[in-house]
Amino acid sequence: MHRLLLATRNTHKTREFAEILGEGFDVYDLADAAELPLVEETGLTFEANAILKAVEASRHFQGLVVADDSGLEVDALNGAPGVYSARYAGKRTTDAANVAKLVGELAKFGPGPHSARFRCSLALAQEGSILETFGGVIEGIIVDAGRGQAGFGYDPVFQPQGFDQTFAELPSAAKNRISHRACAIRSLRTALLAKS
Repeated sequence: MHRLLLATRNTHKTREFAEILGEGFDVYDLADAAELPLVEETGLTFEANAILKAVEASRHFQGLVVADDSGLEVDALNGAPGVYSARYAGKRTTDAANVAKLVGELAKFGPGPHSARFRCSLALAQEGSILETFGGVIEGIIVDAGRGQAGFGYDPVFQPQGFDQTFAELPSAAKNRISHRACAIRSLRTALLAKS
C-alpha cells in the first residue's frame, strides 16, 4: 500500500486523486493539519507553485508528499487566469465568483465559444527535496453560461474537446479518464508503481 500525503486542504481534489490512483494507494491531505501555514503561491508557473507546496509540506511529514497546481488558460485572455485561477476574483474568493469574473471578461470579446485549456502540474517530494514532476493538459472551450452540478472550480463553463458536455455535466468517472489532473496523476501512479 502506497501512503501519499496530498498537500492540499481541498477535499474535492483529495477525492479525485484517490479515485484516479485507485486501489493500492492511501491518500490523505492537510485537512487535519491546521497548524501548518498555507504556502504562498509565488511561482510564475503551475510547476513552480506545485514544487513550493510539495517541498514545504514534505519538511513537516514523513514519507511521500505530492502537491498539485492547476488552472485554466484562456486564449482570448492571453492565458489568464493561469496561475491565478483559484484567486482570479480576489484572494478570498469562491468558485462562483471566479467563474462570474471569467464570463464577464470574455463577454467583452463577444459570444463564445472561446478556446481554452486546463493545465496541471504535480510535484512529488520527500524530506524537503523534489523527486519528480508530472504534467497534464486538456484542450477545450469556455461556454457562455455554466452547465451542470458536478465538479468544482471552472468545471461548469469548461467543455473538453470532443465532448458536448462541460466537466460539471460529465459523470466523475468520465472526467477522471480525460482531465488534465487525471493525465498527471496517471503519470505519477506509473512512476510510483515502478519504484515499488
